[in-house]
Amino acid sequence: MKDFKDVNKQKPNSERREPAFVTRWKLQSQRLAKEVEVFYFAFKHPRVRWRARFVAACTVGYQFSPIQLIPNFIPVIGFADNFLVIFLGIKLLRKMIPPDVLAECKLQAAAAGIRRKQEIRSATGAVAFVVIVALFVLATIGSGVLMAACFHH
Repeated sequence: MKDFKDVNKQKPNSERREPAFVTRWKLQSQRLAKEVEVFYFAFKHPRVRWRARFVAACTVGYQFSPIQLIPNFIPVIGFADNFLVIFLGIKLLRKMIPPDVLAECKLQAAAAGIRRKQEIRSATGAVAFVVIVALFVLATIGSGVLMAACFHH
């Protein structure tokens, strides 16, 4: 009887786990997103020197530039140069920005994340979500009706 209870305690989704590398990539991408937000606040901070701002602008500019050293359509190597530029940009910015400013910007980024979560949970956010979903459903139904009318004639 004890074995039966232990089996029932298992989560029903335990057989559909993500591979470990997917979980690691998700965690790394979340960490990178937080780091980018910290550097965004650092970019706006008055005590950050122009050189650090220049490095941040060049790092972001390279990512969005249509001209790159290795084009992104080359399977693995194309993204490797993007990763290298981001990695080096973050390393340089960590060294160039004073530690107390970086700590202050981390606090600002954490506070902004909390504010975003609270805004999402607010009634206005819920109403906006419902309105957007309703408009999407109506547009889908309307386009389906129009397509059916076109094919019927």
